Amino acid sequence: MTNLQHTSSKVSVIIPTFNEEKYLPLCLESISNLSWPEDRLEVIVVDNGSQDKTCEIAAAFNARVLTDKTKNVSGLRNLGAKYASGQILAFLDADCIVSPDWLMAAEKYFYDEKIVAWGSPPQIDSDATWVQKAWYLIREKSSLPETVPWLESMNFFVRKEKFTHLNGFDESLVTCEDVDFSYRISSHGLIMADQAISAVHLGEADTVLAFAKKELWRGVGNFHGLFRHGIHLKELPSLGIPLYFGLFLPLLFALVAISMNATLGMAGLLAFLVPGGWVLFKVRNKKAGFLRKAQLFFLVYLYFFVRTLAVLPFKISRWQK
Repeated sequence: MTNLQHTSSKVSVIIPTFNEEKYLPLCLESISNLSWPEDRLEVIVVDNGSQDKTCEIAAAFNARVLTDKTKNVSGLRNLGAKYASGQILAFLDADCIVSPDWLMAAEKYFYDEKIVAWGSPPQIDSDATWVQKAWYLIREKSSLPETVPWLESMNFFVRKEKFTHLNGFDESLVTCEDVDFSYRISSHGLIMADQAISAVHLGEADTVLAFAKKELWRGVGNFHGLFRHGIHLKELPSLGIPLYFGLFLPLLFALVAISMNATLGMAGLLAFLVPGGWVLFKVRNKKAGFLRKAQLFFLVYLYFFVRTLAVLPFKISRWQK
């Protein structure tokens, strides 16, 4: 692999878009305020055929605009990477804003060959709804840098050389392409999550309905990805949800109803509550009161329900916010 030099490494920020006039100005404004040399930065907006002012907004911020109406979000990101001139690719979603030191914080990983991808799960906005705050208890990473099995593509860094070698994101996947790519690149080195590489996701699912739709969408993509990168241990819990909640528990409760056995009924209730209890145990050290954790408990079981539904033959759209 080519060693990058501090004086020559350039970052290409790649932003896929489709009708993003609401958030794109905020995203590009935050990039324009970066503490980073202009000659070491380019912004590429790859549009999917927006009907609003997305492309005009991008041009007004001097971003390079590419357009392809035929590709899904994976294809748009790959197209941006193909035309990127930077040695470092930074994938960012149009409804994210970054801190002024975003690239300064990411730069320390540019030259560490053991780290093959880096970034962090975007944070939630200061006026987030209870749905966003409760679910963030799961997504939030340690304040200290840590290795992770995968990162979300909305705030994701990778060297272009390695990205090209792996043929980029799998364009056959409508969603969960970030999980698939992370698993593939992890065989070449470490993936680092560092909260100092700070981004805020303004478009996080803010209502119960939006949350359910998003998780159904991702659940369908999760199963499609299984056939592309194979089974990974970290995926087993999410892949096992449909079997547990869609097959095992219904059979258990049917047996309880037939037998009218109190002991078996208690076992069934325990079997139902254990998965949610395990999630609460994992976030036990997070700063959150009883109400917030109760809200999380509700969302966790909604997540289980829609992920179980995801095994049905739904047709999913190429875009979901």
